[in-house]
Amino acid sequence: MTATRPPLLEVEHVTMRFGGLFAVNDLSFSAARKQITAVIGPNGAGKTTLFNCITGFYKPQVGRMALHHDDGPVLLERLDDHRIASRARVARTFQNIRLFARMSVLENLIVAQHQDLMKASAFSLAGLLGLARYHKAEKKALERARYWLDKVGLLDHADDEAGSLPYGSQRRLEIARAMCTDPVLLCLDEPAAGLNPRESHELNGLLTGIRDEHGIGLLLIEHDMSVVMGISDWVVVLDYGRKIAEDTPERVRRDPAVIRAYLGEEENEDLPPEVARDVEEDS
Repeated sequence: MTATRPPLLEVEHVTMRFGGLFAVNDLSFSAARKQITAVIGPNGAGKTTLFNCITGFYKPQVGRMALHHDDGPVLLERLDDHRIASRARVARTFQNIRLFARMSVLENLIVAQHQDLMKASAFSLAGLLGLARYHKAEKKALERARYWLDKVGLLDHADDEAGSLPYGSQRRLEIARAMCTDPVLLCLDEPAAGLNPRESHELNGLLTGIRDEHGIGLLLIEHDMSVVMGISDWVVVLDYGRKIAEDTPERVRRDPAVIRAYLGEEENEDLPPEVARDVEEDS
């Protein structure tokens, strides 16, 4: 990990197996505050399993996952999945879009803030009585939703059904919905999947803007290397559940172990001549 940024997330010796299969095997790495950390690797490398551990869908058999807040670390492996979102403030998007398709675009972002609204309403009592505390929270939720709709270019579509949006717009809406929960760590599972080059470029600008303007950490799984190499500050490479490299994007793309993992070459085989030249120049 780069020395200039303190860690936000520390993953230490995490292991997750299904029967005799190690999906994640003794994995350790750090993700810094105000940085985009990409987790890449061939299909089946354990990337989504790692995300499922961090966000509470799975409980790893071994290991520690500490998310550092200003008031101390939160150990994610000890929290139930719903508490990871609310207490640890970890938000996630999915490879397969999971919007409320029949709700409006705006309603999707209001629903994302339901926990804050429920607390402000004293679990409906204050809302039914029309108390000021609830109206204040409701106004704040609406302002936050409109802010993020503007950031992702969907403010003019606030009243449209979410399911009627083009695919790329639905991707941006899902990110906006995650940001409405005010996370300190945003986990993105292949956000560029299915996007055309123009949409991928727009996604790059959105994610770097979130990093730079809001100062949170982003953890990214992505197969689109134009996205990974274009916006990542740090890259972690997995293969068969193990970490095989961890460095800056420039160094990772020339790492022989990474090249072999993606090309499926044996350790004792020569690298392609053009790749070998890159590696030699970088060494």
